[in-house]
Amino acid sequence: MNGEVPMATTAAILAELRAARDGFLAALDDVDPALLSVPGLVGDWSARELIAHLGYWSGHAAEALHRAELGTLHEFGSDDPAFDVDEVNETVARVARESDLATVRLREEAAYGALVERLAAADDAWLLDTTGYRDTLEQVLREDGPDHYREHTFDLRSWFAGEPEPDEDDDDD
Repeated sequence: MNGEVPMATTAAILAELRAARDGFLAALDDVDPALLSVPGLVGDWSARELIAHLGYWSGHAAEALHRAELGTLHEFGSDDPAFDVDEVNETVARVARESDLATVRLREEAAYGALVERLAAADDAWLLDTTGYRDTLEQVLREDGPDHYREHTFDLRSWFAGEPEPDEDDDDD
């Protein structure tokens, strides 16, 4: 802890996470189950791969919370300098393609449950602590949690509404 007071609270992030996941599940429930394994939702991913992806990153955030609890968050991410997000995402997608949808959903639910449990018990003071890759715990929790669920809820709703994916090269930033 660096002595600063966090702007957010773990309770607020937890509420955002719950609402964002509920929104994702509601969007998923609107999809014909026969279409959940059809590629093309995000790149060549189906909803099945997307569910697995969200589960993996929920688990990542839960692990960051565990490291904060142990006082080793500063080491989180520094223990694997060759960590490649795209490679991880592709591995998660490949495993999801080789798994049935029920198993993928159970894995996501378990990872989400672990994140909720750790977040509910977390100390607000940890939110400003930084990882080995210099993100604060709050950034990790938001990016891997509520922001991520909201991003992919948008993808899900857009794809099934027939809207094109936004072009990442057209950012106004």
